[in-house]
Amino acid sequence: MASPIASRMTAWQVRAPGPMRTKPLERVTTKVPHPAPNELLVAVLACGVCRTDLHVTEGDLPVHRDRVTPGHEVVGEVVEVGSAAGDRFTVGDRVGIAWLRHTCGTCKYCRLGNENLCPQSRYTGWDADGGYAEFATVPATFAHQLPDGYTDSQLAPLLCAGIIGYRSLLRAELPPGGRLGLYGFGGSAHITAQVALAQGAEVHVMTRGARARELALELGAASAQDAADPPPVPLDAAILFAPVGDLVLPALEALDRGGTLAVAGIHLSDIPSLNYQRHLFQERQIRSVTSNTRADARGFLDFASQHHIEVTTPEYPLAQADCALTDLSTGKIAGAAVLLV
Repeated sequence: MASPIASRMTAWQVRAPGPMRTKPLERVTTKVPHPAPNELLVAVLACGVCRTDLHVTEGDLPVHRDRVTPGHEVVGEVVEVGSAAGDRFTVGDRVGIAWLRHTCGTCKYCRLGNENLCPQSRYTGWDADGGYAEFATVPATFAHQLPDGYTDSQLAPLLCAGIIGYRSLLRAELPPGGRLGLYGFGGSAHITAQVALAQGAEVHVMTRGARARELALELGAASAQDAADPPPVPLDAAILFAPVGDLVLPALEALDRGGTLAVAGIHLSDIPSLNYQRHLFQERQIRSVTSNTRADARGFLDFASQHHIEVTTPEYPLAQADCALTDLSTGKIAGAAVLLV
């Protein structure tokens, strides 16, 4: 085992949750964390900027840890291995830290393979400090081996945007060769589109940003229109990535008979009243997506090792984490932003 050279580090903490204009994030100098016996200590190389970080910072999600350090798409190098962390990882390994960091392993959900529904689940950057810092810890059993052929910056968004998009695609039950609608086209959607296209789907994108629509077409989408506009064809499945409840209605209305809408976000504004005939009849359905399992993560990262995914990653230095989240909140980011340490 090795100890980190530094005893103190730079990190960002949520000082007081609120809109980004109120400057809820504070940059601090604090102690480098010590890993528990079952944990790894990781020197952060890159950390993705996820909309969930924005929800934690702005208070859309309730506070789970006072002055938490956000960030749960972490690529780093192992610098210390806890005494009970096993031999899966060693000092010098490049590893990934994702959103899910603890489940009980014994409840009925865990036993059935649905650990994402574990009532005792805990999350990086919400229940425990995350990657908007120079160092972070992770339980060794929840750390991820990473595929070759990607830079640190390209890998970071795969660890949440990619994994959650992959699970959302499973939840949407897109038939082989089917037509998929994506509502919102940020970090997760632009990765999910590539997975679906590689699987033979026809992809249609509905999103408000002109640059995002351009990116969708560049990646191979069959069409791209404004967020609430109807797609040119009926959809077999759709995924709602934008945290906007108003879009549930046009997304359901765009589904063909028997189609499924998966809602990918951890936070969603209120959904307006549904009209049964227009939105749900003919066996259309709506399904939520709750976190992911480690099996989802392995499945997606295996896919990424076999099919290279083009990840659009506007880069910011760690010192500008507040600027990155502000740009995300105002829709200025196309793709998935990444902090570099």
